[in-house]
Amino acid sequence: MFSTFSTEFSTQNTMNKIFLPVITGPTASGKTALAVELALQIGGEVVSADSMQVYRDMAIATAQPTEDDKRGVPHHLIGFLDPREPFSVANYTKLAEQTIAEINGRGVVPILCGGTGLYIDSLLSGMSFAEEYAFDEKFRAELRREAAEFGNHHVWKKLLAVDEEYALALHENNLNRVIRALELVHHSKMTATEVRKKSLTNTQKYEFVKFAVNFAPREILYERVNERVRLMFQSGLLQEAEQFFEKYENAPTAAQAIGYKELKPYFLGNSSLETCSLNLMQATRNYAKKQLTWFRRDKCTVWLESEKTIEMCGKVTQIVVSKIG
Repeated sequence: MFSTFSTEFSTQNTMNKIFLPVITGPTASGKTALAVELALQIGGEVVSADSMQVYRDMAIATAQPTEDDKRGVPHHLIGFLDPREPFSVANYTKLAEQTIAEINGRGVVPILCGGTGLYIDSLLSGMSFAEEYAFDEKFRAELRREAAEFGNHHVWKKLLAVDEEYALALHENNLNRVIRALELVHHSKMTATEVRKKSLTNTQKYEFVKFAVNFAPREILYERVNERVRLMFQSGLLQEAEQFFEKYENAPTAAQAIGYKELKPYFLGNSSLETCSLNLMQATRNYAKKQLTWFRRDKCTVWLESEKTIEMCGKVTQIVVSKIG
């Protein structure tokens, strides 16, 4: 089942622009399998758009595609960064632009695939991140103290109250970015959403069509999420998380990754593994819901609703090939 396709994306002047198919959707929706199938059909390579898959030693928790998943298709911007290193949307857009240009320069079609809506929209809109805004370690420390005492959700709700659009794009466990957004308001009196709009350059480099995978009814997606979590445990999530906490004890990424935070009470002896597993499923379902809220803001998105990757790929390939010519 496919939504009505809007051709609004093709009305821009596409001269000298790289054509970029974009495949997105909530976690566990099957977007990676679709991107790989498309790449096999048109001879493309996949560029990840996931804020957590950039880190190494976190393959299971961040659902990085395995070699079997990739089916020989090259994937970029996955598992290359030390978890102790910060990584911003500005870092991402710079690397993604370079990677896409390199792939295109070889005469290959780059395919953008991922679930971090902020990364995708920033890249596609041609945002500039030249302006720097103040840092305040004292302000950050106070918010971290509140998060430790009252929970990440408490701090995230503060952001929701002043910048709803940006808050909905973030998971509450992404504490670094939540705090940074509140810091912007505190010092510059501008929200992160306003900073984004101010950063628009009107120099979009891509002609693109964005596809998003979804399921109706929603229960199908939620069951896929639950099955994803079960498979993560079977693949060694518990061992990966334990090794991560031992190796990267002070890495802020550990508090952000869905999977590690929910397991921390088990390692501390404060909760059973069964309870942590159920909490992980719930957290992942909540994240999927927030992703869908973000993606639905773009009225030009082509929505795909099917459990059959091949069926979806047929429609996607038809549209992409018509644009490639």
